[in-house]
Amino acid sequence: MFQIKFKDGMGRVGKLETKHGTITTPALMPVIHPRKQTIDVKELGAEIVITNAYLIYKDEDIKKKAIEEGVHNLINFPGPVMTDSGSFQLSVYGDVEIGNKEVIEFQELIKSDIGTSLDIPTAPYVSKEKAEEDLKITLERAKEAKKFRDDNGFELLLNSVVQGSTFPDLRSYCASELAYLGSDLYPIGAVVPLMEMYHYDQIVDIVMSSVSHLPDSKPRHLMGAGHPMLFALAVAMGCDLFDSAAYVLYAEDDRFLSPRGTYKLENLLEMPCSCEICSNYTIDDLKSMEKSERSQLIAKHNLYVSLAEIKLIRQAIYEGSFLELVEERCRVHPNLLNAYRRFSHYNDEIELYDPRSKKSAFFYTGSESINRPEIKRHLNKLRTFKKKKNLVLLPSFKKPYSKNVPNNLGDFYIYGEENKINLKNTDFMVVDIPFCLIPLDLDEIYPLSQNEYPKTKDLAAVNEIEKILSEFIPQYKQILIHNKLAKEYNLNLYRIYPDSNLIKYEKNDVNKIIAIADYQFGFGAGEALFNGKIKIEKSKKTGKIRHIYCDGELIANMRASDSFFILSKEGAKRLHTSFKSPCLRVIVNSDSEPFAREGKSVFSKFIVDCDENIRSNDEVLIVNENDQLLAYGKALLCYSEMMDFKVGQAIKTRKGFKEEI
Repeated sequence: MFQIKFKDGMGRVGKLETKHGTITTPALMPVIHPRKQTIDVKELGAEIVITNAYLIYKDEDIKKKAIEEGVHNLINFPGPVMTDSGSFQLSVYGDVEIGNKEVIEFQELIKSDIGTSLDIPTAPYVSKEKAEEDLKITLERAKEAKKFRDDNGFELLLNSVVQGSTFPDLRSYCASELAYLGSDLYPIGAVVPLMEMYHYDQIVDIVMSSVSHLPDSKPRHLMGAGHPMLFALAVAMGCDLFDSAAYVLYAEDDRFLSPRGTYKLENLLEMPCSCEICSNYTIDDLKSMEKSERSQLIAKHNLYVSLAEIKLIRQAIYEGSFLELVEERCRVHPNLLNAYRRFSHYNDEIELYDPRSKKSAFFYTGSESINRPEIKRHLNKLRTFKKKKNLVLLPSFKKPYSKNVPNNLGDFYIYGEENKINLKNTDFMVVDIPFCLIPLDLDEIYPLSQNEYPKTKDLAAVNEIEKILSEFIPQYKQILIHNKLAKEYNLNLYRIYPDSNLIKYEKNDVNKIIAIADYQFGFGAGEALFNGKIKIEKSKKTGKIRHIYCDGELIANMRASDSFFILSKEGAKRLHTSFKSPCLRVIVNSDSEPFAREGKSVFSKFIVDCDENIRSNDEVLIVNENDQLLAYGKALLCYSEMMDFKVGQAIKTRKGFKEEI
């Protein structure tokens, strides 16, 4: 029903299958009023819409038509239709004239693709006792709706709404209970009042406390998030669907939506974009119209820009630049920026989902970039890396650093008790923004070279580098620090090193490939892979390492785009022998074994277990439950996604082992 096709951070592009077609997520669902709709949203690009089943139920004329012809004909939309249950009316008026089972049965009767149980939308800032009372009813109704749907064999896909007001623990509890229930989609409800109050940071806590307890294999819908300035942040938190009544409601008040905010017609001197409406009409044209005509045109503009923002987000995820887009969008309003900074508190969770390598370079766009998962991952790798006795810290220069080290490095200061340093037992690292410490043996790995940042350093970046240096420097016996770094950072230096002219970095390709293997696969991988007589072939055009042989056998190829290794059959066998299960492994059941041996892709439903450290784009070993090596390939999903999905491709297999080894 739902599959992930592309990822960046926690953002994902997926495919959601319904009876009336497959949609690409993230997707915006325009709200369609069953009586008042005059805009053809399909023509504007909407793939899915949402309408209110309770409003249809209450109106005898349209109710009859919906039952006889279906909701799709009623609202003149041929694609997938989601229906709400009347929960909004319940929150506004305190009661509705329909029961939970009755509304589920009615949504099936009118042939809705996706229906919703009758939850209790609890407002923000109520007492915890009130939130708990409402939540109890919401969960009871979700369970009742699921059982009623299943017992009657309804085809309706079912929403189960996460509630809990502004209490993250209640949101997490609700999400866990609903995840266990096994619904088809998971809306996160009752956040509209917080949006209206610009309390975006609380929305971050609500969404993250919900998403972290929901299954990865099901779409999440942030209910009421209809303003395009919110879409990027919401997708970054793992949301897949949005509904918008705002495109009409704002238009009725002469307001134009934009990813940068909202514009009032009376304050405009220029039309705000280049959509069909803004290109064909002037400010004066709109002001001279009847209100109904003007509202319809502004509503079209609002939907144009909203759908365009969704497409832009999907494109950014495709190319791996999505987190830069999120940073850009969150700078349009101080409260959004505050929310993005709150989002960075969940960096541990974000890193689990972020692909190891991406098509796009890492762009440092401001102090918030310091908290990106790529930086956290790199520094955590360095913390576990086997360190040599001494350390030489160099300033930044042209990338890749290891190929552009100056012959005359200049003067150094020395930490430590002695005045001499043994360069044979020394780590050479560049100090630079944004990754702080970059070992020269690893500098070509993504994204240590594949990044851009402003030459003028901001205070946050300087402080972060000083913090990381203060952590790493005490781990070495002797440290040489370049005098340029001494001027830039507060390092409490000791004394000038007397033999600075003797400091040289000797490039060693064997050390480099061993270091990269350890960084990519874990400590010990370098010796396991490259144990024997090594032959390294380089590109004649670029001089980069391309193929590594050991004792005449190909062990690995180095990928040009990110300098990570692609294993050969022999390389896969060596890692399998040297690392114990489940390290580097994806374990599949017996049904999948013959296909894996043939080199066919591995699908999620056949996976029994896997290494918790696997991220998408990692090289992985495919084994059976007896730990026999069947194949090797590239992970398309991370650990939790592999374990949760029951449909879709999980590993793109490179080669299989037809015979047992």
